[in-house]
Amino acid sequence: MRPALRRHWLAAALLLAGLVLRIITQLAYRPALLYIDTVKYLYSAWPGTDPVGYKLPLRFILIFGNLNAVTVVQHLLGLAMAVTLYLVLLRRGCPRWLAALAIAPVLLDAYQLQMEQTIMPDVWFEALIVTGLAALLWRPRPGLRLVIAAGLILGFSATFRQVGEILVLPAAVYAAITAGGWRRRAGHAAALCAAFALPILLYCGISFAENGHFQLSHSGTSELYGRLAADADCATLKLPAYQRPLCPTPSQRALGPDGLEHSPASPLRDFAPPAGRRRSKVISSFNHQVLRQQPLRVVRGISRDALKLFALTRVTSPGDTPISRWQFQDRYPTYGSTIAVNSQHVIVLGVQLTANGGINYLKPLPASVGGKAAVVRPLAVFLRSYQLRGGYTPGPLLAIAAIAGLIGSVSLARRRRGTAPAQPRAGLGQYQAALACFLIFTTAVAVLLASDLFEFSWRYQLPALITLPPAGALGITVILAAVRTSRAGGTA
Repeated sequence: MRPALRRHWLAAALLLAGLVLRIITQLAYRPALLYIDTVKYLYSAWPGTDPVGYKLPLRFILIFGNLNAVTVVQHLLGLAMAVTLYLVLLRRGCPRWLAALAIAPVLLDAYQLQMEQTIMPDVWFEALIVTGLAALLWRPRPGLRLVIAAGLILGFSATFRQVGEILVLPAAVYAAITAGGWRRRAGHAAALCAAFALPILLYCGISFAENGHFQLSHSGTSELYGRLAADADCATLKLPAYQRPLCPTPSQRALGPDGLEHSPASPLRDFAPPAGRRRSKVISSFNHQVLRQQPLRVVRGISRDALKLFALTRVTSPGDTPISRWQFQDRYPTYGSTIAVNSQHVIVLGVQLTANGGINYLKPLPASVGGKAAVVRPLAVFLRSYQLRGGYTPGPLLAIAAIAGLIGSVSLARRRRGTAPAQPRAGLGQYQAALACFLIFTTAVAVLLASDLFEFSWRYQLPALITLPPAGALGITVILAAVRTSRAGGTA
């Protein structure tokens, strides 16, 4: 035990710091932090608007405990993700110090801690990504069983957050690259895709039986509307007259993608299509016209949001989802009549059963689930101060990790197909690090850009903590190995 601690002292120290921060977070807010969307998972509000796979672990844990037990499990998932990533990086040739630094963000970032304390699916989504990546990367060349297991795990992630659908692309490409021979490549890629689709199809079948629609959610059209309406120039956009009411005014455009989707002031709220036309079809046609006529404006909007991740400070632009929702408060956070606390400190939830309707009924949180809100103010003040004064992963550090990850991934293109196994041991290790870098980096790009495609929120940037730093560490490993090889060749 002691020799292992001496060898991995930096990782052990970071894990200890992460554990301490999680204990403080656990003690600071009871029974858990709740968000507007929490009622989807506790009381089936707004049915069909988002995948609700999170209900499965949530209800299972609540059989044995309360919401406090849920957050304990989520904090343990945060620590487990760090350990898993550390072991994967070591197996792929990363130096111990570099692998330890790569797991520091997920251990110490206050936005990660805040989400682990919140009854939301994001931490489980992250954990499924890490588990799926680890299954593919545990061996230099994953066998068919590992490929199928990874496909199932990553497919299951889409039932927690729909953006997980994009994960099939980097995983299938990696499965094909690492298999030998074209038949084996095609077989592994097909097996992964089939396994990936299985939990999604199962979920859609259940959704059809319960909600009448065979899909993960039915809100995709309106979500894409927010992004496209915010970026559109309606003065030059050619539209049928009946679609014109969907064009936002300047004040409405200032609501941003999130507001244009959810705010009562959005044109979407009062829009009524002409007789004989389906509302969803008209909105979809509007979206198509913006994409077809003004693609560069849309690309600029998405790129502008994507670059916010690399800013020095955590800020938001007008129209972004308020960052305060993901920051610790020195009191128990509430959200209007959706999440409220009464005079007896009991948490009262406003449950809405329709997408556009008001609150149908108020539901006090039962004592068996958690009941009363409690905040240990000194601990909450400490966490808020820690978060606002630098307790998060700096954007420039993530930018460096992204650049290193890109370099490590691109290095694969410099190697001829099929030559890696014949290379010397050092070259083979460099190749394995580059392969792992490619998978993790492309996963990061896919999931982050897919999220920015709809709207920017700091909540949706959390997967960067489990992908970009590990990809950067592997990229740096590839670069260092290339430098050593170049020097060895120069001195020979």
